[in-house]
Amino acid sequence: MIIEFWQTENETISIKPFRNISDHQSYIKMKTFSSKIILPTFSTFSTLFILFTLLYTLFPFPSSAQDSPKIDWGTFTAKGHLQYLENVWLVPDSKEWKTMGQINNRLDFGWYKGGFSANLGGRNILNYGQMVYDYYPYLGDAAAIDYGLMDLTFVWASDSSYYFITSIDRANINFTHNNFEVIAGRQRINWGINMVWNPNDIFNTFNYFDFDYVERPGCDALSVQYYTGMTSSVQLAWKIDSDNKSTIAGMYRFNKWNYDIQLLGGVMRDDIVLGTGWSGQIKGAGFTGEFSYFHPMDNFSDTNSVLIGSLGANYTFPSSFYLHGSVIYNSDGTTGNAYWGNVFLPGREMSAKTLTPARMELFGEMAYQISPLIRGTIAGILNPYDGSAFFGPSVDISLTDNIGLLLLGQLFFGDEQTEYGDYGQLFYGRLKWSF
Repeated sequence: MIIEFWQTENETISIKPFRNISDHQSYIKMKTFSSKIILPTFSTFSTLFILFTLLYTLFPFPSSAQDSPKIDWGTFTAKGHLQYLENVWLVPDSKEWKTMGQINNRLDFGWYKGGFSANLGGRNILNYGQMVYDYYPYLGDAAAIDYGLMDLTFVWASDSSYYFITSIDRANINFTHNNFEVIAGRQRINWGINMVWNPNDIFNTFNYFDFDYVERPGCDALSVQYYTGMTSSVQLAWKIDSDNKSTIAGMYRFNKWNYDIQLLGGVMRDDIVLGTGWSGQIKGAGFTGEFSYFHPMDNFSDTNSVLIGSLGANYTFPSSFYLHGSVIYNSDGTTGNAYWGNVFLPGREMSAKTLTPARMELFGEMAYQISPLIRGTIAGILNPYDGSAFFGPSVDISLTDNIGLLLLGQLFFGDEQTEYGDYGQLFYGRLKWSF
């Protein structure tokens, strides 16, 4: 099958599928409908993503080299998930309930042959409902923001009560030879160690409250890594964002005293950054830590430097009962009310320097495997200065080998203009099929 994409001067998009050259009559023409349809010009990445999706649907990749004995095209892989997420929001200081539904499809394609590999992955997201309508067009506009050098987020359709986007967060090529590895393109550079706050994660900071994005965001970067030993490596990375700001840093990992230790240094946008982190155990309990120091690059004599540090500990009992605690310190944080805007706004960018607006926060979590198929978790965060808090209970149920049901709450408490006092309570139900 040949699929041709073309665009006329009046912005009409046509998609023509041909089974052979002489078949000129079979085509589909798409025009702007009465509801607001936004059709962007197709970039190379978006076209490839759609073609991979069609090919995987119509012609599954061969599972072994026996399917193509004459030519070795390498190995292709494909995986993903399809899910439905329902969100109910209890508006603070009100009896009003608001709802929003989401259909989310993730696709990840891979190819490798010899020392070369490539990855292409992203999410197709349809959000609709009362919340989209009440906050039109802000939710849709925020979701369409791409903070990478390449704009790989595409709005296919948008109206007052829905928006449909594709966001590509992996698009890279990889070369590996012996102990040497190079990755170029949109990728995840994970330098974080702790499970809640990561001051060392200067390339891909994630939002703890975005529980449904387990793959975490990527960045447009060049990464070079050399493994100097079984437990040691040197990595250099260069990222450019949508503002043409660069993050350039190097990290050295090694093992000493049965601890995995890392040292890093470089430039994050407008700041010089130095950091360290570790992971080890104390009497069977996991013990982790990360510290990063940020100093303005343009004015080195400036005293407006920032130190961000976090410590974490976790322990699993023989009964499978799990405990996890963490603390974060921000030398630039406030000891007063720490309201800092909506952390749930789609597309919100975070950095390792802005993990919290407070001077300090405390995190606690406990989980228990109720049965082989059911796991219950309770998590919480406390700002000890303004008294606001987060409480997050959840139940994860495995219905089959690849279908799961998640019931989760994100409950926020506190006075107005405190860190967690203006969010109310949110409840989620998610049915997810992985393939």
